[in-house]
Amino acid sequence: MSSSPIGKYLKTVFAKIVDNFLLTIAVPFATAAVIVGASRSDELTPLLHSVRNTDVLTIGFLLGTAVIALVMRRPRAVYLIDYACFRPPNTHRVPSSAFVEHVQQVSHWTERSKRFLKRLYERSGLGEETCVPLVGHYIDPYKYSKFEDGREEAEMAVFSAIDELFSKTSIAPQAVDILVTNCSEFNPTPTFSDMIINRYKIRSDIHHVHLSSMGCSAGLISIELVKNLLQAAPFGANALVVSTETLSANPYPGNERAMLLPFCLFRMGGAAVLLSTSPSMARFRLRCIMRTLTASSDQSYQCIYKEEDDKGYTGVNLSTELVAVAARTVKDNMTSIAPLVLPPSEKLLFAASFTARKLLNGRVKLYIPDFLSVFQHLCIHAGGRAVIDGVQRNFSLSDEKIEPSRMTLHRFGNTSSSSIWYELAYVEAKGRMDKGNQVWMIGFGSGFKCNSAVWECIRPVHDAHGPWADCIDRYPVHIP
Repeated sequence: MSSSPIGKYLKTVFAKIVDNFLLTIAVPFATAAVIVGASRSDELTPLLHSVRNTDVLTIGFLLGTAVIALVMRRPRAVYLIDYACFRPPNTHRVPSSAFVEHVQQVSHWTERSKRFLKRLYERSGLGEETCVPLVGHYIDPYKYSKFEDGREEAEMAVFSAIDELFSKTSIAPQAVDILVTNCSEFNPTPTFSDMIINRYKIRSDIHHVHLSSMGCSAGLISIELVKNLLQAAPFGANALVVSTETLSANPYPGNERAMLLPFCLFRMGGAAVLLSTSPSMARFRLRCIMRTLTASSDQSYQCIYKEEDDKGYTGVNLSTELVAVAARTVKDNMTSIAPLVLPPSEKLLFAASFTARKLLNGRVKLYIPDFLSVFQHLCIHAGGRAVIDGVQRNFSLSDEKIEPSRMTLHRFGNTSSSSIWYELAYVEAKGRMDKGNQVWMIGFGSGFKCNSAVWECIRPVHDAHGPWADCIDRYPVHIP
């Protein structure tokens, strides 16, 4: 019976009743008791004298049960308890002078490739403090890169972020019920989630998932996955999301220009995020999350594509169409998420103008909702200067709205799926987050994907000592 669809449904209903035992018992009887008490009042006696107490009790019990059914069918709210970002050690820094000298010394790059990389770096928007793993400092790193280097880099980023998160929240690793990790380019055996479980001795019944090959948008895909898993878990369950990318294990030794871009843009980074259905320690509430995938389009599908070049070297090809694809996909994502976040007044104005336009054969201008006025802060994936410029230009964003993305790219580079958490940390480190503020996170990734999440601030923290602690006073900086 339990293996059939009906059996599974009944098992789920039974689990929810057990998890909410007090609620399912107390509300129906309380409702019935109130109705019985009201029926005995002097004012209602003439109206209810013909109704027996048992009938009133039954009606009350049924009403209470209906209320319970509605409450249990409603998805639980998901809260962000806290987050932490990895700050690479200064010994891993790559100043512009070191980058230029390194490029000049690499033997397998042609002079044309070296000139291209130097020009690209000058226009990249990266600052003097971005970091790469130790093997990336070697001349001809592909000769020395080993699988173990990728594992060591991953452990450094992941464990540092998780250690800080547990320290900030005072939650023990054994209290984590769900673990979701993501990393695209490096997939060790055992997996990332096993690595974390072994390090922190997390209990054996934890639900864990590792996502790979999802690109820079994997961070928000992980958040959506956790949101769904928390709906099936007991109330108050804790979920840990870990996002990172490793650079050590897959250096590209060829000369294809489109495959040289990641060498210039990607840097070390990682983030750990703790979520729960309990609001007791929450700092943000997840309002909604939306995923847009345009892989059915060949142009979108191939704009970030891992393949071999004509020499047989494997690398990630970043197409020249990437900026246009990103802008188009963001627009589709905005269209999908707008009904979930726009206030009723904006929806009514749009509906009225749309109806009038139809009735008057297009003689009325369609009202465009002020979509961005809903959000006080934007955290747009710091994928590269061209991508940030393209999004700002296409959606007429102010420099202030785009500042967290530009400054994150300058200080940390493109850290892939974790970049949005560095941007949120920037907003908080600058003391700009207030209670009730809404944050719109947007992540891009291969496929092509645009994933977004909207958070509402419950408890701001103005004395943040996160990844920006040693440099926030220097920002924002002018990027020529």
